[in-house]
Amino acid sequence: MKKETLPPNDNSRRNFIKASATAVAGFYFVPRHVLGGPGFIAPSDKLRVAGIGVGGMGTGDVRGVSNSGKADFIALCDVDDTRAQSSVKAHPKAKYYKDFRTMLDKEHKNIDAVTVSTPDHMHAIQALSAMQLGKHVYVQKPLTHDIYEARILTEAAEKYKVVTQMGNQGSSGEGVRKMVEWYNAGLIGEATRVWSWTDRPVWPQGIPWPSEKATPPADLDWDLWLGTAPQKDYVTNLIPFNWRGWWDYGTGALGDMACHIMEPPFRVLGLGYPESAECSVGSVYVGEFQRGYFPESCPPSSHITLRFKREGKEDLSFHWMDGGIQPSRPEELGPNEVMGDGGNGVIIEGTKGKMMCGTYGKDPKLLPTSRTKEIKVPETLYRVPKGDGGHYNNWVEACIGGYGSKEYDQLSSPFSIAGPLTESVLMGNLAIRSYDYREPRRDGSNRFNYPGRGIKLVWDGPNMKITNFEAANQFVKREYREGWNLG
Repeated sequence: MKKETLPPNDNSRRNFIKASATAVAGFYFVPRHVLGGPGFIAPSDKLRVAGIGVGGMGTGDVRGVSNSGKADFIALCDVDDTRAQSSVKAHPKAKYYKDFRTMLDKEHKNIDAVTVSTPDHMHAIQALSAMQLGKHVYVQKPLTHDIYEARILTEAAEKYKVVTQMGNQGSSGEGVRKMVEWYNAGLIGEATRVWSWTDRPVWPQGIPWPSEKATPPADLDWDLWLGTAPQKDYVTNLIPFNWRGWWDYGTGALGDMACHIMEPPFRVLGLGYPESAECSVGSVYVGEFQRGYFPESCPPSSHITLRFKREGKEDLSFHWMDGGIQPSRPEELGPNEVMGDGGNGVIIEGTKGKMMCGTYGKDPKLLPTSRTKEIKVPETLYRVPKGDGGHYNNWVEACIGGYGSKEYDQLSSPFSIAGPLTESVLMGNLAIRSYDYREPRRDGSNRFNYPGRGIKLVWDGPNMKITNFEAANQFVKREYREGWNLG
C-alpha cells in the first residue's frame, strides 16, 4: 500500500494553495539539474545554511541541521556574542555577523537556506527577508508574533517557491500519525470537543514592567535585539528567557507551547480558521486585595475556547488551558493513570470514544487505555525517519529536493500548514489582549478595560478581522518601530 503524506489543515488558505498548484499542473517542468540557477542545489552538494539567532534555542537548531550530515553553515548571526559562542566554536569557518540584514546582504549569493531562532517578535521580518531572496527557511515556533505576520509568511512561501518548516518537531513524530490513522478508522467517531493544556509559564507573567533601567551587557547589541519592538530601556532578567512573558517580544505560554500541543488535534481533525474565540484569565494581587492586570505582560494563566464551523458536522469546541489549569479527568481514565504527560496534554472527545496524548503528540492512547493495545489499525501515512528526531533532516532533504519535489511533499510543518495553525493559536492571545482605554488616572497613567474577555469574539478568518468588537483588531497586526518594516 502506498503511504500518504500527513494530511494538511482543511482551510481556505490551504485550498488557495492547492488551487494554485492545480492551475500549473499542466505545464512541463524541466528537471532541476538542467535548470540550475539561483537556489539550485546539485544532488551531490550540501545545503549551504545561514543561522539567525544561534545561541540558546538557536544552538540546538544549528546542531540539528548540521547533524543531518547534508548541510554546512556558511554564516552565523546573533546580537549576543556570548550566547552565540557554542555555535561559533562548532563552525569556525562560518562568517559571524550581528545584524541579519548585513549578513543577508553580503552572503545571499553563498547560501541556500536560513534558520531563524530569535525571539518571537523578530521571526517574521527575518524569515520574509530570506524568502524574498529565494532562500528556504526553518523558523522556530510560534511561526510569528502576530496573526497578520503568519498570513504574510504563508503567502510568501507560495509566492517565492521556497521550502519552509516550523520548529514544532512533534509534527514529524509517530504519535500524530497514529492518531490520524485511529481517527480515520472511526475509533472515536466524530470529534465534538478538544481539551489541551500546559503547565507553562515557567517564567514571570502578570507583572508590571520593571521601573529601574539597567546597562546592557557589553556583548549584547540592545538596539538590534529590540528590532521591531518599541524603544525601551534595557532591564535585567529579560534576556535570555523572560522576554516570553511580555507582549512586545513574546506570545506567552500559549505561543510557546500551543504549536506543540494543539498541532496533533489540528492535524487529526483537519481544522482551519476558528469561527470565534473566548477567554478567561488569572490575575495577580498587587498590594492588599487589589487585583492587577498589566497590559504589557501576558497573564499568569488563561483558558481559551475556540469554536470551529465544520461543513455538514456539529461545531467543534477547542479548549486551551495554561498556568497549571487542567480539564477534569475523563471517566475512562483510571485513578492512577497519568492524564496526558502530567503537565501537558491533549484529549479529543468523540461520539464513540476518546483519545489522549502528551506534548508533541507523544505516547498517544485510546481511552480506556486498554484499547490501545487491543486495537490495531494499518499504517497509511508516511513516517519521517527517526520521527520527531528527524524533523530537521525532513526540512534539509526537502531543501535539497526543491520546491514541489517528493521530499517537499513529505514535509511535516510547511508554512501552508504551520501558518494557519499559528493564526489559530494567536487568536487566543488576541482574545486575552482585547482591551480598550478608559479615562487616564489622576497621575496621567492609562486605565484599561477588558470587555473583549467578557464576550465571544467573532472571527472572519479570510479577512483577518473581528466583526463584533473593533478594539480587538489592533492586535491582529502590530506597528513596527521606526526604521523596521515587513516587506
